[in-house]
Amino acid sequence: MKFIYYNLLFIVFTLTSCSNASQPNDPIPEHETFKIQSKQVGEERVINVWTPENYKASKDSLSVMYMADGGIKEDFPHIANTLAKLIKEKKIKPLILVGIENTQRRRDLTGFTEVAKDKEIAPVVGGSEKFRAFIKDELFPEINKRYRTTTEKSIIGESASGLFVMETFFLTPEMFDNYVAFDPSLWWNNHYLVRTAKEHLAKFPTSEKRIWFAGSDAEDVSPFTKELADIFTVVNKENVKWKFSDEPKEKHTTIFRATKEKAIIWTLNKTE
Repeated sequence: MKFIYYNLLFIVFTLTSCSNASQPNDPIPEHETFKIQSKQVGEERVINVWTPENYKASKDSLSVMYMADGGIKEDFPHIANTLAKLIKEKKIKPLILVGIENTQRRRDLTGFTEVAKDKEIAPVVGGSEKFRAFIKDELFPEINKRYRTTTEKSIIGESASGLFVMETFFLTPEMFDNYVAFDPSLWWNNHYLVRTAKEHLAKFPTSEKRIWFAGSDAEDVSPFTKELADIFTVVNKENVKWKFSDEPKEKHTTIFRATKEKAIIWTLNKTE
């Protein structure tokens, strides 16, 4: 019983945004905020948008990076500041960041599960399909209307948000061009995404996709990120450019900040 209790505690912990506690230390960058009433998720959502320094002075259209955990008290300042730094250092091209503030995080970022223990982490889980529909059908058009955008889209996330990134990659790969996931909670639903990865890759579109993912020393994450890397190696689809960053020295709480720059640079620069 003690093992089950501690295991459940770990699962709840890894589905909670790990970096929120440190967010106040991140300077809040200049940004715009608007609200959108979503029919898909049945509530009003807060959207934060960061544009690079020269956006208003230029007429260029830019690619867009989307993120859940995108509130001002969540990971939005962290990632916006990182993008600003990398752009200033000319390590990546300018782009727009769109952060989606959480309401019921575990509902939005988890898919269906048959595992009883999974269902104990929150009053409602399994809402990722509706959340994805909100992004695709409601948020994409709103961003394209408000900002000068290209067709290139990226998505970035950690832990449960990383699970959502991976689920989107496998279930609706055409939604984004680039996928970045740090310590994704791939154990969800008895590691369903890993168990069905070959099946989904067999039906994958022919357009080029890039996916970068990392695994820490977390016992409920590491085996599945490694297994997924093995699957990508075996399947070896030419149009899927992927990179797995095995980080055994990092913990679930440190991996996001420790690997963010190399993840973003590899994903957006398309040098490999």
